Amino acid sequence: MPNVETKSKDNVPIGQKAAFGAGHFVLNLLPGALGFFMFFLLTAFGMDPLYAGILGALPRLFDAISDPIMGFITDNTKSRWGRRRPYIFVGAILSGILFALTWQMSSENSQMYNFWYFLTLTILFLAGNTMYATPLVGLGYEMTSDYNERTRLMAFSNTMGQIAWMIVPWFWVIIADPNIYETQAEGVRHLSIIVGSLCAFLGVLPAIFCRGIDSSHMENRKKITFKTLASNLKDLWGGIMQVSKNKPFMKLCGATFLVFNGFQLVAAFSVYIIVFYMYNGSYAQAGTWPAWFSTITAVTTAFLVIPIISKMANIWGKRKAFIISTVISIVGYTLKWWGFNTELNASFNETSFGQSLNSGVASVFEWLNPFLESIGMTWFSIDTSQGSPWLIFMPIPFIAFGLGGLFTLMMSMTADVCDLDELNNGMPRKEGTFGAIYWLMVKIGQSIALFLGGLVLKLVGFISEAPTQSAETMNSLRIADILIPSITAGLAIWIMYKYSLNEERAREIKALLIERRGEL
Repeated sequence: MPNVETKSKDNVPIGQKAAFGAGHFVLNLLPGALGFFMFFLLTAFGMDPLYAGILGALPRLFDAISDPIMGFITDNTKSRWGRRRPYIFVGAILSGILFALTWQMSSENSQMYNFWYFLTLTILFLAGNTMYATPLVGLGYEMTSDYNERTRLMAFSNTMGQIAWMIVPWFWVIIADPNIYETQAEGVRHLSIIVGSLCAFLGVLPAIFCRGIDSSHMENRKKITFKTLASNLKDLWGGIMQVSKNKPFMKLCGATFLVFNGFQLVAAFSVYIIVFYMYNGSYAQAGTWPAWFSTITAVTTAFLVIPIISKMANIWGKRKAFIISTVISIVGYTLKWWGFNTELNASFNETSFGQSLNSGVASVFEWLNPFLESIGMTWFSIDTSQGSPWLIFMPIPFIAFGLGGLFTLMMSMTADVCDLDELNNGMPRKEGTFGAIYWLMVKIGQSIALFLGGLVLKLVGFISEAPTQSAETMNSLRIADILIPSITAGLAIWIMYKYSLNEERAREIKALLIERRGEL
């Protein structure tokens, strides 16, 4: 049904889309910055690797438990400002402040002091972030009831979210540059304040400008008080059981788990391959290429791939758009074998086009460097003197279809699933619960992926303290870098192949809900 026109009342105004997009920028920037900053627990604050691992894993157990609880609370909240917006406002401010406070440590403190300080503040930060993230996701599901406008809204917000991933790879470069900060600890402390302040400012915008459904007359909401705590927990469990019986939603969770965590499992491998395979273990020669690889991927995803996927969903439907985009991503993963090949990159550099490209880029940065130096951004330069691995960018437009299609389409389809749940189970609508369980699956998968990523490195013989790696190890790592996300993406296609909630069914459900509610 590609020619069905969206009614004007179902269109989300551009101002609301921008505010919701700002929220998604924060939603990506905070965990992205947290992940990159975690590296400096070891190098800047002298944390033992074992303790650093505990600090990475333990708070996320709390985070996983708190998501469904927050989803239940926001679904059943009654206030003059709606169900979601008060939590978003308070959560944004708390998240920003607590993120900055989390990193105000000193290397002069004892290791155990820093351990308990960081653990306590991280748990508090994640609590504030849950208060922010869960209702924000739920709000997005209810900002429009139109099948295609949901995709356009999620495409816009995910484009804004990708901007965060253009920025965070450079945190490592900036903090580690002695020309910017005297010590890495100083860099972490200063940048965390900038990130926290920016997130607090931008994070409140959805609470101020975005509008969800009118929940003033919504029936069957539970009373949230300390006296009703026991019954609330029982109702929460019942809601989770209802959600788990929703077959289309479980397909979405399963496909997301596979695509996202297949990608996450090998996410760090590209850096290892660039440094240890293409530059023989020399971080100095690898320079900013790993950061540029991540940034170009985010730029391509945001401004090329997501708009294409939104159009594909409009024409062919969300299920087909997901399958096509996931197949394209498998092509991209396969192309990494040639893109990350040292001999092919060397041959490319010897071609007239490669030489012109190196010369042109060198000339651009030679012209830019005085300006970059004046504003303290010399770390941004590309060094072409050691041979440039331009072919690593070849697979990016294809790989970007994987995550670009995943969250744009899956979040839009989850909004459709919320309509199906209301049809089957009545009020209150459970956008918060669906969003919380969806992201719970993502977070559990991330933890598993981090563990399995380390296991794969061990199995291929990667030695973390070694200055170089064997050729056999790097070839095995390159094969794993391709096969793992390709296999998980293929399994996700199989899961979604018979996904039944298409546009025709979604519009039929919407009409039945309008009739049931007595709306005009």
